[in-house]
Amino acid sequence: MNSATKNLENDHVYILRLIDVMEKITGINRPDIGNLETVVNLIKNYADGMHHAKEENLFFPMLAKKGFSLQQGPVAVMLQEHTQGRKFVSGIVEGIRKYKEGDENAVQEIFGNMKGYISLLRNHIAKENNILFRMADKVLNDNDNHILLNEFSKVEKGKSGEILSDSWIRSIENLEDLYMH
Repeated sequence: MNSATKNLENDHVYILRLIDVMEKITGINRPDIGNLETVVNLIKNYADGMHHAKEENLFFPMLAKKGFSLQQGPVAVMLQEHTQGRKFVSGIVEGIRKYKEGDENAVQEIFGNMKGYISLLRNHIAKENNILFRMADKVLNDNDNHILLNEFSKVEKGKSGEILSDSWIRSIENLEDLYMH
């Protein structure tokens, strides 16, 4: 049976691919502003807007119903790390703004925040995939998974009914073509 955790792990595959691209970009002296903005857009819409929305609005509350605390323990740590990730993204956005205004030193601010985000997310995803999701698999029954997957599909579809992640995945693949070959 397809499970809620498997759905979230599938998102992680693409988020990790985006992070690999980000790491390559941090090795470039003069990064392309458009590509940096694409990275931020993907983080805000795919990683945070869709994936974290599924976790924060659906998955974690379901775990809370199963006895997981939202104030302490693994779910609380994940929520805190989502907040920390958003701070890194804000730093990237601010750095891009300065860079566009001609501040060449802003590249270091952008890259510092990107490296912080990369490190945070790699560790975060490892903890979710290997610890939290395995704990969740033990407490979520078939009905819970069915409910979550149904709700996840609503988050994954835009107002038009199309699966939004398809275009985001294409954008990640386009960035990979530019930086990973």
